Amino acid sequence: MDKAIYVYHPDSLKYVFHQNHPFDQRRLTLTRDLLQQVNALSVDQIFVPGELPDSHLLQQVHIPEYVEAVKQLSLEHPSQQAIDRAFQYGLHQGDTPYFAGMHQSALSIAAGSVTAAQMVMEGQTTHALHLGGGLHHAMPQKGAGFCIYNDAALAIAHVRETYGAKVLYIDTDVHHGDGVEMCFYTDPNVFTYSIHETGKYLFPGTGRVEERGAGEGFGYTVNLPLEPYTEDDSWLECFETTLNQVLERAKPDLIISQHGCDAHALDPLSHVHCSMRIYQEMPRMIHQAAHQWCEGRWVALGGGGYDIWRVVPRAWSLLWLEMSNHPLLQQLHTDPLLPLPQNWLDHWQAESPVSLPQTWLDDVKRWEPIPRREEIAQSNRAISEIAATYLK
Repeated sequence: MDKAIYVYHPDSLKYVFHQNHPFDQRRLTLTRDLLQQVNALSVDQIFVPGELPDSHLLQQVHIPEYVEAVKQLSLEHPSQQAIDRAFQYGLHQGDTPYFAGMHQSALSIAAGSVTAAQMVMEGQTTHALHLGGGLHHAMPQKGAGFCIYNDAALAIAHVRETYGAKVLYIDTDVHHGDGVEMCFYTDPNVFTYSIHETGKYLFPGTGRVEERGAGEGFGYTVNLPLEPYTEDDSWLECFETTLNQVLERAKPDLIISQHGCDAHALDPLSHVHCSMRIYQEMPRMIHQAAHQWCEGRWVALGGGGYDIWRVVPRAWSLLWLEMSNHPLLQQLHTDPLLPLPQNWLDHWQAESPVSLPQTWLDDVKRWEPIPRREEIAQSNRAISEIAATYLK
C-alpha cells in the first residue's frame, strides 16, 4: 500500500526576494488550501522537518566560502564588505538578490528535501512531496536563477553518502536543471535527466542534447531540449519515450523528481505552450516508474512556476493527488473539466489580479492553434531520437 507524506516547513514562506519578484511563495499556500478544500490533504499527512545543520551544506554540495557569504548577506544590515562581494557569489541585485533572513529560509527548504529523501529511504513512507524544494539552479559556489541552496543536490548527496543508493533525478522544469547536473556530472551513480525548453532562447542557456556527463559519469546525463511553443502531445511523446530508455540505463534505487510547472502556456517566463494535461499525465508516468524500478521509492520536489494563480496550485495539486492515489484522480479521467471548489475560487479571486480558472484541466479547444505545430513536433522528435542513440 502506498503511503505519501507532504513535507512542509513554514519558514519556506520567508524565502522572499522582494515584493515584485516573480518567485512568489504564496503559491505554496494557494496549493495547500486547494488540496484541503477537496479533502485531499489531512493534518496527519503533513510533516514538518527539523533543522538541517550547516555541515550538510559545507561538506556535501556548497563550498564554505559561499555559505559564509550567504550568512553575512542574510543579516538585517550586512557589512559593506559583504555587499561588495555579493556579485562574486551570484547574490547581486538581479534574478537572485540577497535578502534578510535568506540563509535560514533557504536552509529550511534544504532541510525539507533532505528529510523527504531520508524518510523514503528509511521506509517511513513510500512517497514524499516537498513543494518548497526544487531550487535546481544553485551551484556549489554561487546562487543563480532564484536559487540560493540546491536542495535537490543536497538530498541526492545525502542519499549517496548515507545509503549508497543509485539515484535517478528527473527534472521537468521548463528551465534546464543545470545546478543538479553540474554537481553530479562525473558521478555514474546519479543519473540526471532534464526535459526543458532549449537554452537557445531561455535561461540558463545550457542543457544541449550533447551534454552527456564526463569521466566516469559519461552517459549518465541526458538532456532533452524542446522547441518553443511545444504543445502537450509532443512534450508527452518525447518524455515518455526517453524516460523508458533512461530507466533501463539508470536502474535506480530512488527517483527524485523536480516539478517546476512553468512549461504551461500561461507562464510568463518561458515559451512552451503546454496545458494542465502534462501535469496530470507526467506524474502518473513517474509514479509507475517508481514502482516498476525501485519499490515505489519516490521523492517529488517543487521548482519553478510563475503564474501562481492560474497554474501552480492546479499543477502541484495534481501531483499530490497522483502521489497519494486520491479518488479525485478517477473523476478527472472521466471529466477533465471538473470544476474547482467554489470556496477556493471565492476566497482567492479577491486577491488574484487575473480571473481564476474554473476547472481542474484546461479546455484547450478554446485556445488559439499554434502555427508550425507539425514542424515543432518533428524537431522535438529528432532531438529525442538523438538522445535515444546516446542511451543505447
